[in-house]
Amino acid sequence: MDSMGQHQNPASLPALNELALKVVHDNYPCADSLKTAWGFSAVVAGPERTILFDTGSDGTLLLANMAALQIDPAGIDVVVLSHTHGDHTGGLTGLLKENGRIEVYLPGSFPPRIKDVVRGYGVTVVEMTGPQEICPNVYTTGVMGRRVKEQALIVRTQRGLVVLTGCAHPGVARIVEEVKRLHGEDILLVVGGFHLEWATAGKVKRIITAFRGHGVQYVAPTHCSGERARQLFQEQYGGCYIDAGVGKTISLADLR
Repeated sequence: MDSMGQHQNPASLPALNELALKVVHDNYPCADSLKTAWGFSAVVAGPERTILFDTGSDGTLLLANMAALQIDPAGIDVVVLSHTHGDHTGGLTGLLKENGRIEVYLPGSFPPRIKDVVRGYGVTVVEMTGPQEICPNVYTTGVMGRRVKEQALIVRTQRGLVVLTGCAHPGVARIVEEVKRLHGEDILLVVGGFHLEWATAGKVKRIITAFRGHGVQYVAPTHCSGERARQLFQEQYGGCYIDAGVGKTISLADLR
């Protein structure tokens, strides 16, 4: 597949006017009927292809939550894995048993044994390095970071860019900065794990300042973001803070 730079200029494409994110695996609760577990996974509906970003830690739990939310595994076209940790990849094989027609986009730095297991289900594996288009209006940042290699997902909407992070090991502020560098458009929302569970209040405040500087309008920190960070983001963002967790649906209509 060509790199993003070889595609039509993203800004010349009509951006999405509809988008719905559904968190289907998370350690924070949002709906009493769903099960929680450490990890993250979200369905991205609205683009040309329906995307599952990360798969959480457990396939049985993932599929049970999807069923409760009336999401058919057969309707998933693409899986994008942010990084190799089990709390983001553990549900993949369970999903592939239900749907073997999925394309799996993963960092090329994944261990060969994991790639071989995924290919063993007969699915297409696309190894990512640099920034790349997945389908119209959907892109990855490319693989970032030194110790833990990770990519984030970018969705272009008429309201601005929506950024999904798995754990943000390379630094959530660095990811936002890279998104801005790649696309140069306003950032409507950043949602997912911010990797701030052990961060000091001072560090979190500096990240919030960086978010503001890059024009991030809404935030939905969850998974590994930590209670202190979630509280500080809520204090600073007020009505533009979204309390995310398993079962949460975020649509463009919710972001006013």
